[in-house]
Amino acid sequence: MKIAFVGKGGSGKTTLSSLFVRRLATARLPVIAVDADINQHLGVALGLTEAEAADVPPLGGRLPLIKDYLRGANPRIASAETMIKTTPPGEGSRLLRVDEDNPVYDACARTLSLEGSDVRLLATGPFTEADLGVACYHSKVGAVELCLNHLVDGRDEYMVVDMTAGSDSFASGMFTRFDMTFLVAEPTRKGVAVYRQYREYAADYGVPLRVVGNKVHGPDDLAFLRDEVGEDLLVTLGQSDWVRAAEKGRALPLAELEEANRRALDVLYETADGSYERRDWERYTRQMVHFHLKNAESWGNARAGVDLAAQVDPAFVLGERTAQPA
Repeated sequence: MKIAFVGKGGSGKTTLSSLFVRRLATARLPVIAVDADINQHLGVALGLTEAEAADVPPLGGRLPLIKDYLRGANPRIASAETMIKTTPPGEGSRLLRVDEDNPVYDACARTLSLEGSDVRLLATGPFTEADLGVACYHSKVGAVELCLNHLVDGRDEYMVVDMTAGSDSFASGMFTRFDMTFLVAEPTRKGVAVYRQYREYAADYGVPLRVVGNKVHGPDDLAFLRDEVGEDLLVTLGQSDWVRAAEKGRALPLAELEEANRRALDVLYETADGSYERRDWERYTRQMVHFHLKNAESWGNARAGVDLAAQVDPAFVLGERTAQPA
């Protein structure tokens, strides 16, 4: 299952992402946590020190390796250099599974022990001073998009992505790559502004979207969110001493999280799991191709020097039964 957490900067989406990853770890489910935010904080939220989080190899710095591996023996892709972030898989491409070993995970993943279970952490890497004026952060996030496009995942395995803040999440087709998107919103006008933007994009592309109210202090905050968000409001979380302790580097077992907040995490899990029944691999593949052709025409063909539309395999549909090349 592919799950995204989005929201305004400071809304608590990274905290919610990390809590959800911990909730999955307590169930002993295979999990890959991905930090795709321009501000890299997920590793620390999952218990790493700042130095340890900075040592996670950046996906954005391993693009040649990722492209070369995923290309496999796909005859429609002349070279790894002609792949762009939206290049879809086809016959002969190598696909990724959550619970496997492969060169991409070997090079980029850091394994963490959470709640007695192993969780893999991937990170796009920070936007550095050297990038200013010469690079776009979305080129780094493109590594995540490529991996998502080639990921074959089942019901009881998860890739959880902490997306970049605000409307930047719409800057590529990656926002359509998820089984469920949880939008974290505070009970303020600014807190729900991103929701209104996201709701329109989600409706256009059939993206499942539910709102998680965060930092909800009482009935007035809850009423505000209900008035602004309506039926999209799934659940709310209040202030948490457990979270405050974790932010100070004193993470406790998830079992010690406040009961109301633990119940909220259970609702998130049940909602994510329930989205499996609505999976449509044909629509998923069709949207992949749509954004690839759009990117090819607007900038990809000029950059690669070839017609990237030729990379599309019209007979290929990604799915849980898609064959993996030897």
